[in-house]
Amino acid sequence: MNILLIIVVIVAVILAITGGLVQSLNFLLWVGLILLAIAVISWLIRMIAGRNSV
Repeated sequence: MNILLIIVVIVAVILAITGGLVQSLNFLLWVGLILLAIAVISWLIRMIAGRNSV
């Protein structure tokens, strides 16, 4: 019975930590997507500017 209680407590702690991190991970996902979009746009601008100057 004690082992079952320990397993339930561990699972509850893991779920609580995961529940708290999901919101921050979702925020970081959007930040990463925005940074990726900025990187792609800057790369495209460099490619277009490079072709016009050559």
